[in-house]
Amino acid sequence: MEVDELKGLHFKGFMAEEEAVRLYELAGEASGRGPCLEIGSYCGRSASYLGMGCKKNGGILFSLDHHEGSEEQQPGQEYFDPELLDPATGRINSFPAFRETIRNLSLEDTVVPIVSRSAVVARLWATPLSLIFIDGGHTFEAAFIDYSAWVSHLMPGGYLVIHDIFADPKQGGQAPRCIYRMALDSGLFEELRMTGTLGVLRRAAPGFLTLHPSLFPAHFEAERGQ
Repeated sequence: MEVDELKGLHFKGFMAEEEAVRLYELAGEASGRGPCLEIGSYCGRSASYLGMGCKKNGGILFSLDHHEGSEEQQPGQEYFDPELLDPATGRINSFPAFRETIRNLSLEDTVVPIVSRSAVVARLWATPLSLIFIDGGHTFEAAFIDYSAWVSHLMPGGYLVIHDIFADPKQGGQAPRCIYRMALDSGLFEELRMTGTLGVLRRAAPGFLTLHPSLFPAHFEAERGQ
């Protein structure tokens, strides 16, 4: 299935089409060098695009989510979906919908679901990753855990992709933007073109420190003055 066919399908989820297509393109490039990881799967919209991009190279996408819903998806909250409520437990369970999405797209040999919490899985992780997509919990604590637990596993030249980056706090929460700025300020990443609210960074080569205004303000002031 090509990306244009994916566009015609309905998925539960909150990602804009242009952002999903960018994921497909990035996964298509990155997955030839190693497996990809997404943190925050929900019902499989992003996994479908990432997975199709990986499938072109015979690659693998690890799709990590506890599938109990984020803070804003709980009963009584803004993005609560009653179809995802498990009547047996009274709790959100998005895993059945996710599995159905992956099965319908014949991605079961490409997308490897991991039902757990991000920090737990990261403890003994040892496989270098070519792409890490962060779209899990949007509290500062959850976003920071996802970033700090996984960033060291990204191979040089790999992509760090973060969803829901809003410059204006009135448009959305600031936790994703905070870890995006943290990554840039580390000097380990090159900033690439954003697509909608999708931020894309590329890990620098070993021993190479990227120059960014917040790291070396005096240097950039001197450059502007020349």
